[in-house]
This record gives sequence, C-alpha cells and structure tokens, in this order.
Amino acid sequence: MRAIQVASFGAPEVLTPVVLPDPVPGPGRVVVGMAAADVIFLDTLLRGGWGQDIFPRTLPYVPGGGGAGEVLAVGEGVDPAWVGRRVTVRTGVGYAERIVAEEGEIMPIPDGLATATAAALVHDGVTALDLHRRGAPRDGEWVLVSAAAGGAGTLLVQLAVDAGARVVAAASSDAKRALARELGAEVVVDYTRADWIERVREATGGGAALVYDGAGGALGSAAVDALAYGGRFVTYGTADGFAAPDRETAARRGVRLLMPLLDGPPDQETVRELLGLVLERAAEGRLRPAIGATYPLERAAEAHRALAARTTVGKSLLLTSSGATQSEN
Repeated sequence: MRAIQVASFGAPEVLTPVVLPDPVPGPGRVVVGMAAADVIFLDTLLRGGWGQDIFPRTLPYVPGGGGAGEVLAVGEGVDPAWVGRRVTVRTGVGYAERIVAEEGEIMPIPDGLATATAAALVHDGVTALDLHRRGAPRDGEWVLVSAAAGGAGTLLVQLAVDAGARVVAAASSDAKRALARELGAEVVVDYTRADWIERVREATGGGAALVYDGAGGALGSAAVDALAYGGRFVTYGTADGFAAPDRETAARRGVRLLMPLLDGPPDQETVRELLGLVLERAAEGRLRPAIGATYPLERAAEAHRALAARTTVGKSLLLTSSGATQSEN
C-alpha cells in the first residue's frame, strides 16, 4: 500500500511517499481503507519534532491521526458486519491507503453524510464541540473567534451562532473573513492590523464575553484584552506556541483562563461521545466543515506547507485514489 512516512523530524520535505506492506488486523482490530485522511496543524508541529512530551512519536512513523473510509477486514473478536461499512477512524496514524485501528476507534458514518465531510470532523469537530462546551456561549452575548477560518474555527463560529451568540471573527485575509461571514459571523476583523483589539472592543460595546483563541502565541495572549470584565478565554491555538496571558492581570479583571490542550488528549470515551454528536449535527445539516483544500496522498508535504504559511482557507484533507468516489457516498 502507499503511505507517507517521516524518517527524521524536520521540514515538510521529510514527508516521504513510501510503499509499505498491507496491514493485517490482530484481535479486536480492523483494517480501514482510507478515503480521506484528516490533516490538522498539530501534524505539522509533530513532524518538526515538537510536543514529544505530550504526543510522542517514534521514528520512522506514518503521520496523521485518522480520517474516514471503509472497513476492509476485521480481526478475531470483531463483528464481521463491520466489513464494507463507511466509518470514521481516529487513531495514531492516518496518511496511508490502509490503517489498522482498534474496534473502539471507529464509528459508523451516518447515511447521507459524505465520507470526506465525516473525515473533516474527526479531530476539528471533536475539538470544537469540546471547546464549545467549555466556553458555553449564551444567547445574545458576544463571542470572538480568532483563526476563524481554520478547521476548528469555522466550526466554533457555527456552534456559537447556533447557540444564539453574536460572533466577531478574526482572520488574516479577505477570503478567510468572507468565509466567516458566510458561516454566520456578524463582525469580521483583520488581526494582522495593530488596532484589531480596539476594533473588537468597539464592535462589542466594551469587549467580548468569550474568546476562542485558535492562534496561540503572542496573538493569542493579546486576545485576552478583547474580553470584557469577567469574560472567558479558551485557548487551543499552537501555531506560534501556546498563548501565555498574564494570570495576575486576568485575575484582576475576573477573566477565567481555560487551556485544555495542556491536559493532553481527551480519553476515548469522551472522544466517541463528542464525535458521535458532531456527526449527527452534520448529518442534520446543522454543522458544516469548510473543506478548503484537498490533496492527493503523495502531496502531503504541500498540504503542510500551506498550513504553515496560513494560506489554507478552511479544512485540509489528503485523498487516496478511492477518496474521490467514497467522498460522494
């Protein structure tokens, strides 16, 4: 089978197309023929060697964390009725034509939901719904979503709007801000401008009640200033490292700081619950991942370069040769 492998940590060029033996499912496991592999910004950081203490990777490794496709084979103790079913899969690899996963790591795709759409929700959907629960936007309150055109950001905009909140979307290009408006943002701002925090405070009448920081780093730390007194700050961005807002200043302003990534990945039970709810919302038409870029599997390096350069609008996926067909089913 074809796959992408990382033999040494480094730039996107270390993402090397290889041919590996077809995997065989052991007891309690399944083989999934991948139609679409999920690509998230975290993949680009891990490829460079970041986060070994939180997300350890042993070289050489096949990057990614899952996606969606069809069950091709099952191991001992697994219900054979899984074979032929379309499923999402969230496991330790993803950039390959076939991957092995535990039975508990797959979930059926609802009828009527495209395979590629399901793949786009495997990580960002879970992340967004988890953050949405933590932030708990309320009817009528102002919510700022930074990096609003990213995979999770686009979903957070929709979830906040669905909850009745008024959304300010911060993004770096006209195309990204246009997408945020299409998804329901009431106000859009360019966070590459020096006065973007002032513009948010003006638009919201003194500051947002809730900030979702998808940027991290200095930009994320600055976003705390866009909050009104007593606001909630939920950060998940890592593009420039974690946000590091001043905790004493935040405490004086009554700001609650939530940094869920520092707790590590959620447990499997929580992931399954959140993913099931996200897929259900998508099947009902209440949530739509904005898939902005798809690449053939062998062009994984190109997908990583685009994410690092922040030129991607919406979600990125890698498609196998069967992905174009399955994504329409």
